[in-house]
Amino acid sequence: MITAAQMRAGRALLGIDQQTLADLAGVSLPTIQRMEASEGNVRGVVETLTRVVTAFDRAGVELIAEGAPSAGKGRGVRFKASRETSAGAHASGLTRKKARTKRPGKADTL
Repeated sequence: MITAAQMRAGRALLGIDQQTLADLAGVSLPTIQRMEASEGNVRGVVETLTRVVTAFDRAGVELIAEGAPSAGKGRGVRFKASRETSAGAHASGLTRKKARTKRPGKADTL
């Protein structure tokens, strides 16, 4: 199974946009957009999912399943813990940081 986050990360590693991935996989741009906008595991027609995974594989990107060892020897990234644990720790850290840096009466600027 492939997740939307894996798709976005795979594209980032390759430095390609959604249209290029669609072309490599032989699917439409709206299909890639829908897949990347989903939450968690991407759902869809098995043939379409297989085309996307194959496109990444041919381009040199290994999609690693949860808890699976990596067979490759190249560079890459993965979560150290499960997504839920990492997301929870990250979100709570952001909340505390925002609370400390926010000043009443000051306008938010970039």
